[in-house]
Amino acid sequence: MRTMKKLFLAGMLGLVCMMPLQAQTKAEADSAYAAGKYEDAISVYTALLKKGESADVYYNLGNCYYRTDRIARAVLNYERAALLDPGDSDIRFNLELARSKTIDKITPESEMFFITWYKNVVDWMGMDAWARTGVAAFVLACVLVLLYFLGNKVSWKKAGFFGALAMVVVAALANVFAWTQHKRLEARTGAVVMASSVVVKSTPDESGTDLFVLHEGTRVEIIDDTMKEWKEIRLADGKVGWMPAKEMEVI
Repeated sequence: MRTMKKLFLAGMLGLVCMMPLQAQTKAEADSAYAAGKYEDAISVYTALLKKGESADVYYNLGNCYYRTDRIARAVLNYERAALLDPGDSDIRFNLELARSKTIDKITPESEMFFITWYKNVVDWMGMDAWARTGVAAFVLACVLVLLYFLGNKVSWKKAGFFGALAMVVVAALANVFAWTQHKRLEARTGAVVMASSVVVKSTPDESGTDLFVLHEGTRVEIIDDTMKEWKEIRLADGKVGWMPAKEMEVI
């Protein structure tokens, strides 16, 4: 028992020692970025991401790449940050800024207004924020149900009934939105072209017909991931073709 206790205490001490070290590492990276030492900051941010994904770290890493004029890398990291926290306006702004520096200007296909509206609502907050909203709405609904049953005035009972109903709807929608973002995060069908230019083919073979050319920083959606060397992709404007997997990085 004494040995187990010593091991436990040693493990806890190790965790306590690691926490300030990681915080200091993040602070050092931020300091290096503020001082214009972008390569140093890139090294530290990249090391931090190996320990776990973070929208803030991806965002900061994207800023470093943008400052060093590596636009494809900047777009990739902003896209990853936006995937984790789509409601962050700073991430969205910098992503659009980086996209404006790319060569390919792709006009998205038109879609029904309610689909666009639904996507905007889903991306209004991140997955964790929607989950917290759902929990808070459910708890509030329970409180309002109690108000309905225990209230001694008709106005209280009405407020409790309709309020609880509204909170149940909010909780349900928040959970649907969180689930939608979770599935998107798991699927990871988005990718960014990393090669300076790549010819998209009609078939997954170098002998296939040339369809169009893409340049670095362009976002594509992978619609066929069954082959190792080639991926079938779709652009926002609806164009479809095959490109080598080595010329892209998955978001």
